[in-house]
Amino acid sequence: MKSKKPLTAKELEAWENSRDLGAELLESVCQMVAGKGRVVMSPVISARKKSGLSQTEFAKLFGVSVRTLQDWEQGRRQPSGAAKTLIAIAERRPEILKEMAA
Repeated sequence: MKSKKPLTAKELEAWENSRDLGAELLESVCQMVAGKGRVVMSPVISARKKSGLSQTEFAKLFGVSVRTLQDWEQGRRQPSGAAKTLIAIAERRPEILKEMAA
């Protein structure tokens, strides 16, 4: 789908009916095996992994619930402006979070 304009229900149904999911899945597996796939990680996950903290520890430092952190990591919700800034700092300087957690 190249258009950014939302499809009508009829257009969406036509597009879904035209797909060959088996072929799409096989193509994806072939790309992964060939090393052409790439992992896209959210900045939240990246910052947490670089810090070496668990979800529980990371959420506690940010003053949010684990559920909220999971929503951020999965892209279901976006952190506030202040949290985004802290996450950017944490991604560049993970040792700061380690120090704060100690």
